[in-house]
Amino acid sequence: MSWAPEAIDLPDVLAEVTACFHAYEAAFMQNDLPALIGFFWEDERLTRYGVVDRQLGHAEQAAYRHSVPKPGFTRQLENLRIHCFGPDMAVALVEFLRSDTALRGFQSQTWARLPEGWRIVSAHVSMIPWPPT
Repeated sequence: MSWAPEAIDLPDVLAEVTACFHAYEAAFMQNDLPALIGFFWEDERLTRYGVVDRQLGHAEQAAYRHSVPKPGFTRQLENLRIHCFGPDMAVALVEFLRSDTALRGFQSQTWARLPEGWRIVSAHVSMIPWPPT
């Protein structure tokens, strides 16, 4: 399959995924468990790599969310980049600064439009000293 240039960064798709991304961020900071869990693909093929954790499948993701307390920090997002590739697939990439550490965070999410709506089908979060040495 080749991508037609006009299928990349469709404005209406970018608006939808951007709204989903910000709703996820709000749910994350509020530790809104039903919303957080609901943003992820309800399938055992879901993969999420965290800073010190890993979930393979929706059941592990839900169990993990229930084990994590509400964040005791704030986050400042920087360099948010969202791109879509056709009407049903998008990636969201963002850097973040947390109020409780000098490390710089990086977050990536792959979003897919499924019958139930936009869902995260894979995600990765990491934190490193910044600037890198």
